[in-house]
Amino acid sequence: MSTAVKEPTMDPAPAPAPADVAPTGAAHRAAAVLALARVEARELVMQIPVLFFFLLEVGLLVWKFWDEEGMDAFPVLNTVDRDTQSGPLLASIALLICVNAAVQRDRRNGTAQQFGVLPMEPWRRTLAHLLSVVPFALLAALLVAVEYGWSALKPGAIGHGSLGELAVGPLMVLLTGVVGVLLARLLPSSFVPILFAVAGYILITSLLQTDGAPEGVRRLAPVLDTDGGGGDPVPSDLLGRPASWHALYLAGLCALLACAALLVAGGRTRALKAVTAVALAATATGVVGQLPRDTAALEAARKTASTAPGRVQSCTDLGGATYCSFPEWNGVRGEWAKVVDRVRSAAGAPASGLRLTVRQRIDTSGGLEIDSALAPSTTPGEVTVGTRWGGNRVGEFAVGVAAVLVAGTEARADALCDGRMVTVMWLALGSEPHPLTAFRNVRLDDAVTGSGVVLAPTDSLSLTAQQTEVLRALLDRPRAEVTARVKAHWRDLTSPRTTTAQTARLLGVPVPKGKESCGDEG
Repeated sequence: MSTAVKEPTMDPAPAPAPADVAPTGAAHRAAAVLALARVEARELVMQIPVLFFFLLEVGLLVWKFWDEEGMDAFPVLNTVDRDTQSGPLLASIALLICVNAAVQRDRRNGTAQQFGVLPMEPWRRTLAHLLSVVPFALLAALLVAVEYGWSALKPGAIGHGSLGELAVGPLMVLLTGVVGVLLARLLPSSFVPILFAVAGYILITSLLQTDGAPEGVRRLAPVLDTDGGGGDPVPSDLLGRPASWHALYLAGLCALLACAALLVAGGRTRALKAVTAVALAATATGVVGQLPRDTAALEAARKTASTAPGRVQSCTDLGGATYCSFPEWNGVRGEWAKVVDRVRSAAGAPASGLRLTVRQRIDTSGGLEIDSALAPSTTPGEVTVGTRWGGNRVGEFAVGVAAVLVAGTEARADALCDGRMVTVMWLALGSEPHPLTAFRNVRLDDAVTGSGVVLAPTDSLSLTAQQTEVLRALLDRPRAEVTARVKAHWRDLTSPRTTTAQTARLLGVPVPKGKESCGDEG
């Protein structure tokens, strides 16, 4: 019996892997991360706080467009860009809390061990959560673009905005989302993001509101403070805000904190380490770029603009008047000229031919963008105009023009306490399409009867009850008739010896009763 020995068969050698297997695997991992990011973004959209506050921001934006006032037709763009920064703040806090909860979902549901056996590493899942907040930052950027574009496309838009200022709102949304992910990896607790939001708010507001804090430290707050906030705008070159450097600082901080979250989650790739180094450099560069420098030159420029604006302004002649403005307001001169021509056309000679100089003025002595009263000019024929235009400012400017035509200077107009006040108010209001509405708008108390204070570009003027009564009677008369009487009796109507009762007789309206006192305007 013979035994056949069967030689073992050798399996064929495995075929070499194609050269593109590794890249395909990397592409699959990237696709998986993006797919998870899309899922997490959809989950965030369905979270009530995020959905509510983003819809609230949209609603407030629509309401702002719907409820615009006269001054909105002439928006100052270097204030509009900063106004866009406050809108996304509530949505940012909601996003921080909700994305933090999303990262902790596996811990909260007791599925952390199941997630641990998945092929996708924890740091890649963290990357997906980080990417899930990007659409919300893009949505915030879209809303900012709509808000700013609505103002910038208006024919009366003044100046220009800053891309750095416009970027702050969207970057704040991105930053809070990244912080929410990082906190979930560092301190996995549902109370941590709320405590962080409260502590962050207290820290930021204390930085912005503490005058003793160094300017370089205050600029590290995510949202830069305005010195006055809501007051009269100033030329953009006087703001001294490092908007571009601040945007770089925020962008670098977003990237740096995102890399920190990935490193905490176990990411150790060379690419991640390289991005971390770049983000750190960008953040440091943004911090250094915001450090105050050349403050003496900036303060000198602000002082010059306040005390000697003619040095930094250009002037043009329109219709027998000279209009001087800061460069960003050159396009508004035609609107000023319309008011001057209208008021001057109702005056008698020689005031109707008086050559006026309209000078734009600001006051930075008490800080930037604050509501400060401008001192009346002592220069004959000079009329002050501010940096806001439209709405009630038009009527106030008309009062200023009329006061100079009657009194000669703004300083002398401040002391008017006789029948000349009736002439001033008639010149300002008589040619208005709706004079009573215009009268209400220039009165401090929004009334059209009794004594009151009348607003002007510089110091306010005072009306007695008797002067108001005469003015109301004039506004009820045919405009042409009153204009003819004003021109015919101009010399007497502008004399300081003419009383309110005499003014009423000259203009053909009933003489008011009661004893008149300039101190009863309250």
